[in-house]
Amino acid sequence: MTLEAKNKQINKGLILTAFICFSVLSFLISLANGAVKISFKEIIDILFTEKFNENYQIIWNVRLPRTIVASLVGTCLALSGAILQGIMRNPLAGPNIIGVSSGAGLMTLIVLILFPSHYYLAPLGSFAGALMATLFIYFLAWKEGAAPTRLILAGVAVSSLLGAGNNIIMTFYPDKVSGVIGFMVGGLSAVNWKHVTMIWPYALLGIILVMIVPNRLNILMLGDEVATGLGLNVERTRFLFIIISSLLAGAAVSVAGLLGFVGLIVPHITRLFIGSDYRYLLSATIFTGSATVLLCDTLARVMFAPVEIPVGIIMAALGAPFFLYLLRRKGEY
Repeated sequence: MTLEAKNKQINKGLILTAFICFSVLSFLISLANGAVKISFKEIIDILFTEKFNENYQIIWNVRLPRTIVASLVGTCLALSGAILQGIMRNPLAGPNIIGVSSGAGLMTLIVLILFPSHYYLAPLGSFAGALMATLFIYFLAWKEGAAPTRLILAGVAVSSLLGAGNNIIMTFYPDKVSGVIGFMVGGLSAVNWKHVTMIWPYALLGIILVMIVPNRLNILMLGDEVATGLGLNVERTRFLFIIISSLLAGAAVSVAGLLGFVGLIVPHITRLFIGSDYRYLLSATIFTGSATVLLCDTLARVMFAPVEIPVGIIMAALGAPFFLYLLRRKGEY
């Protein structure tokens, strides 16, 4: 290894460490802020010692499960977006843009409205919906292979179709619409420990799977012809990553609803700091995605306190201008 390569590796390690520290700080900020402000020192005491008081109940029963879920949701959506941008070689790819989130959202909405007593099946239904939407997109885009541009266009069309399905369900069950408004926008206001148990197994599985094979994403980024020349089965590998992306997006949607733009903007911001090498990008995205949703959710709680707004509104306000910037950006991804 040359001295220059070694220095780059050290720099990336330092950046990754900074992202980890930023994520931990965001976690504490989320625990500390809300209708009642709690100091960092008291939070540490509550988490690691038995200190039964009013703030103990607030931390353990309200903020800690919400903070854990927000962290996992951010991680899942950001990783899903990073994977999709890599396999499609398109900066506009993201789970909410190409229809993956819409498929997950439709199935989750069916579970919540038609089978509310089986809410614990929401992650499985969400994954199934995301996977079916992805397979449909893949089928529509297939023409002697699934080119990235055709995948994007097919995804946009499928996303619109699935959005119509959501509207049909809400039209036929208007008495239950008020209970799913937060889901449609993307929110974490009603999150508790049952949602933690719902999301963490699927999130952990998706994270482990994607961290095993980051080099294959690097090869896909070289283009289909080069990847094939290097001995990679392009279609099989792309399909594998689409399944992993669907699992991650489905897990997030099942508890946070249709939270948009996380999978679009977080990988780009992370890439600006650490580069496009997926060996480092995926690890960094775990922490930047977590920190982004944690901070946006905290802002949603305190901006108009005591009134709380859905975190999806904050993400949309930040993500829409960034999306327009990407549309106007010149050059190839």
